[in-house]
Amino acid sequence: MTPVRASRPRPAWHVATVVETRRETPTAARLVLDVPTWPGSEAGSHVDLRLTAPDGYQASRSYSIASSTPAGTTAEPPAGQVVLAIDELPDGEVSPFLVREVRPGDQLELHGPLGAFFVWRPGESDRPVQLIAGGSGVVPLYAMAAAHGAADDAARFRLLYSARTPADVFFADELTALAGPAFGLDLVYTREAPDGWPDAVGRLTRETLAARTIPAAERPRVYVCGSTGFVEAVARWLQELGHAAADIHTERFGGL
Repeated sequence: MTPVRASRPRPAWHVATVVETRRETPTAARLVLDVPTWPGSEAGSHVDLRLTAPDGYQASRSYSIASSTPAGTTAEPPAGQVVLAIDELPDGEVSPFLVREVRPGDQLELHGPLGAFFVWRPGESDRPVQLIAGGSGVVPLYAMAAAHGAADDAARFRLLYSARTPADVFFADELTALAGPAFGLDLVYTREAPDGWPDAVGRLTRETLAARTIPAAERPRVYVCGSTGFVEAVARWLQELGHAAADIHTERFGGL
């Protein structure tokens, strides 16, 4: 039976207060925001974040939300709290400030929640779910994995995550804690692997994708997030392996 879905919150501008910042990777920060007017968001949603300079100049960028708080639930984080994980792009207008300068007590403007195609909802389907991430593209996929675990959802989940080094893995402790019979975690390191790592270091290949993802015959719903080149290559390989285009959901990052 398909569950009754609550109406989607209407996107709006919200004032967010930073309550916690921490280093996520050598180039990324995790921000925990208190947003009293936040209506809740589904796993995979994103926001537009706007900064305003003292002279009135404004810059806005889109960022995936690393948490989900569907309206009417008691899921973590608490209602009214939004978690972002932002990778710094050295030439950017927004990300360097968010990673290096933001401190608890600072206020930011958020517009959201945004996104309807690239979301996962507990209880909506018992089909397996394959997540495929490149670098910071894991952020919305982590939100899905965390929501899946919190809901004790019956669908089988698997994440294939390509990262440069172990230090560049976002939500490393949380993903390790989620791993188990209902959530498979596969890591590919492109530059440096832990001592004793059994696999070769290098970019994700079609052969690795085929070996470490749920086969097309099982009709998984697939979510792919990463750089444009990564997403395009993975989506092409998936279709060559027999996955239906309609089952492949993609999102590209590139905000500055």
